[in-house]
Amino acid sequence: MDYVLDTLRNLADQTAFRNLYWGNYLMILVACVFLYLAIKKGYEPLLLIPIAFGMLLVNMFPGIMAAPYEDPVTGIETAGGLLHYFFLLDVWSILPSLIFLGVGAMTDFGPLIANPKSFLLGAAAQLG
Repeated sequence: MDYVLDTLRNLADQTAFRNLYWGNYLMILVACVFLYLAIKKGYEPLLLIPIAFGMLLVNMFPGIMAAPYEDPVTGIETAGGLLHYFFLLDVWSILPSLIFLGVGAMTDFGPLIANPKSFLLGAAAQLG
């Protein structure tokens, strides 16, 4: 029985949840509420789902935002976390343009297909 308890205690010590603070748990709860509102209630799912997913990632695994660094003793360079590189894409203005492209592709083209004259009207507005 002691072996099982030691194994479970060791497992708990190795998880990320053991090293989180109360603020992390609060933000995980807020992220779950956002996911519920987006999926079940349909409140702005294009905004709430990515926001809630990012909140979950950052608060469950705080090291995912870590910047790359080089150990001064061994000289070994460690790669940064995944969201650090997403942040660099945002700094370089690559990510916002991809997001606008994706949201634009997901919009409804039904009215345009139903009334092709509106395409000409939009093209004339762009030229003006």
